Amino acid sequence: MTRGKSFVTIKGTKDGLTFLLDDRCSFDELIKELTDKLSANYYKSGEEDRPVYVKMDLGNRYLNEEDKAQLEAVVTEGRNMRIEHYDSGVISWEEAQLMKEHAQTTTLTRMIRSGQVVHVKGNVLLVGDINPGGLLTATGSIYVMGALKGRAHAGFEGKRDARICAAMMAPAGLQIADESLYFVDKDEAVEDHMKAAFLDEANGNIRIERVQRLLDVAAEINKEAVS
Repeated sequence: MTRGKSFVTIKGTKDGLTFLLDDRCSFDELIKELTDKLSANYYKSGEEDRPVYVKMDLGNRYLNEEDKAQLEAVVTEGRNMRIEHYDSGVISWEEAQLMKEHAQTTTLTRMIRSGQVVHVKGNVLLVGDINPGGLLTATGSIYVMGALKGRAHAGFEGKRDARICAAMMAPAGLQIADESLYFVDKDEAVEDHMKAAFLDEANGNIRIERVQRLLDVAAEINKEAVS
């Protein structure tokens, strides 16, 4: 008896190929059909051919590292293909925990003194001050309900939409993701209340505005990006 529905659909895009993999069949069935389809001469290539980049659309299927290795072996054997990305609607428990850590907001009630470095996963609300010589880093945004006179680094692992907000903004230096802003000259330093620092992606620079203007500024940046 022949099966009417295909488990593997291959689509060409301007960037390479997309493999749509049915998430309702067994993994063994998926591997068998993928092997059969890729055995066609059309998909064979030599070492001198340009690599073809492949996106794997897994639907609601989760693959562990062993599954990915088996899938990669089938895709790359005898052809110059490279799996560039896996797109799945499900994640592992470990990945979910990591996302939860990065999304959560930790509240600290303390002073960060000179020479102290405090690192937090996710967002952080500091009820206290960052003194000159102190450093607070977070993978998310930083909110200081006091004076920021030392340094703050938000988006520590590359989150470019992270923010740094302070009730009193007078920093020695600010950093968001890999972009920095230092105030070496005392005359250049900001010293004002209820300020927010964020990345202006139009020019890659850190901007400092009133906290109340955050929504307006976000709309301005989006408008500039579209135009």
